Amino acid sequence: MAHVPLIPIGAPRAQVIDDRAFDEHRRALAAKEEVLRARRREVEAGWGPKYVERVHAKGKLTARERVAQLIDAGTRTFEVGTFVNEGLKFGDLSSPAAGVVTCFARIEGRWCIVIANDNTVASGSWWPRTPEKIQRAQQMALKLRLPTIYLVDCSGLFLPEQSNSFPGARGAGHIFKMNSLLSASGVPQIAGVFGDCIAGGGYMPIISDRVYMTEQAYMVIAGAALIKGAKSQKLTSLDIGGPEVHVHASGCADVRVPDDETLLASVREEVRRLPSSAADYYRGGMGATEPALPAHELAGILPVDHREGYDAMQVLARLCDQSLFWECMPDVGEEIVCGVGRVGGLYAGFVINRQGLVGDPDHPDDPRPAAILYRGGIAKVAAFSRASNADGIPLIWLQDISGFDIGTEAERQGLLAYGSSLIYTNSTNDVPMFTVLLRKASGAGYYAMTGLPYDPVVQLSTTLSRLSVMEGRTLAIATYNTKLDDDFRIVAKDETERRAIEDGMKQVEQRIEKDMDPFVAARQMDTDEIIEIGELRAWLTTLVECAYQSTGHRRVKNSRIWSLHDLAELSGGVR
Repeated sequence: MAHVPLIPIGAPRAQVIDDRAFDEHRRALAAKEEVLRARRREVEAGWGPKYVERVHAKGKLTARERVAQLIDAGTRTFEVGTFVNEGLKFGDLSSPAAGVVTCFARIEGRWCIVIANDNTVASGSWWPRTPEKIQRAQQMALKLRLPTIYLVDCSGLFLPEQSNSFPGARGAGHIFKMNSLLSASGVPQIAGVFGDCIAGGGYMPIISDRVYMTEQAYMVIAGAALIKGAKSQKLTSLDIGGPEVHVHASGCADVRVPDDETLLASVREEVRRLPSSAADYYRGGMGATEPALPAHELAGILPVDHREGYDAMQVLARLCDQSLFWECMPDVGEEIVCGVGRVGGLYAGFVINRQGLVGDPDHPDDPRPAAILYRGGIAKVAAFSRASNADGIPLIWLQDISGFDIGTEAERQGLLAYGSSLIYTNSTNDVPMFTVLLRKASGAGYYAMTGLPYDPVVQLSTTLSRLSVMEGRTLAIATYNTKLDDDFRIVAKDETERRAIEDGMKQVEQRIEKDMDPFVAARQMDTDEIIEIGELRAWLTTLVECAYQSTGHRRVKNSRIWSLHDLAELSGGVR
């Protein structure tokens, strides 16, 4: 019981897939990922060079330059919410990334959440979905207890769109509630104020533990223009709420510094004073080791066509350290794999859907499709999820799922109840959970495998992901069900009516196909980020390390006393 029985899994690429298919998959994926990179570059440019020059002319850095200077040398950020509002117009204006940069960043060896107003986009204004994006980053920080850094340069709400960002349960004011919840949970918050901080932008830094202001910064409930109109007083915003006021008179800020560079160095110094990461402690002397089978091969192993199968174990072999894995309850629920591996030297639980065909215990001579949850698989996942939560093992959900089994037999077996048990388990877990949409993410299967409605810390999508209730063709059939016979043929005799039904079904199918585009999901915050498949291992390594960084706020049992050992013995031990 003391040992975690990790064993080698996977096989060399040449034994898994032939060169022709591998290269074909890789080329098809590369085309999609080049689009991803191009659209990312467009977002990162903000409103373009003219606005970057305006920022520089004031002697200031842009938001992305500030982040780059803040993080540890030689490291990268892991940005979330890049494509929020992408492609949307507000009048004639766009709001790339909703006007705010949110990311995981390593600062002085500690993972932090950084939230930086993009001062190249309407002076860092809050657009529709900007408050929700900021709150989403704050939720990530709260779940993982990560220090949160605010780089504030915000002129408040973009007023022409205020009705879409000010009111509501997740309106701009909820940011300050999240500030409060972070503070109440003991999560360090550090704010750097670089320029305009008007109205809500002025409130955001105040609850932080430490507040720094540059000489160009000001925090005000109302700016000079509003005061001039309301009280006929001619003042500058610096007169009203600059560092002279808030550092030396009001006490709303702690330290004034001359410029951006000094402020960023000061923030790094503050982070250096915080407790160091506990990740090395939880590694127990095990270093971070790359998979024995290279992660970059995933780009050719995963078919772009969601109807084609692949071996789920080959995916795990290219994500887990040294390609070592412990599969739990392998004899139950063959359609899904549950087990434990190390990622970056730290234990993580994995749940991944098998593809192709699997055995049916009730009909041994009749294989059934994988990528669907049946009774045994649902019970297995629920038990594994509960045990991982009890043991404090972060969970990684790798989704490629078409949904739940349906039909008379499924109903008689009580899949509604089994599914509800799984939903209850995932809804009440407090262990950090991370979800990845590899390809299909359909129907109740998306929910059951900890889709975004079930509060994973982060949900990532690949460029192959397809998030929907069901596939477009299936939905079109369901929509026009009363117009079709049992073989899904149109029953109308009138030619005009037949053509109208055909056109309607095609339009539904095409619309659903467009809706399944991962960029649509990312634009409306139905997924947190779109990533390249080659980045998946790096993302998971970062997220798992974040889950182990802070101590004292969640259960982390040593592996000798894991509940998973009991579960393995009960399900497959010697009788």
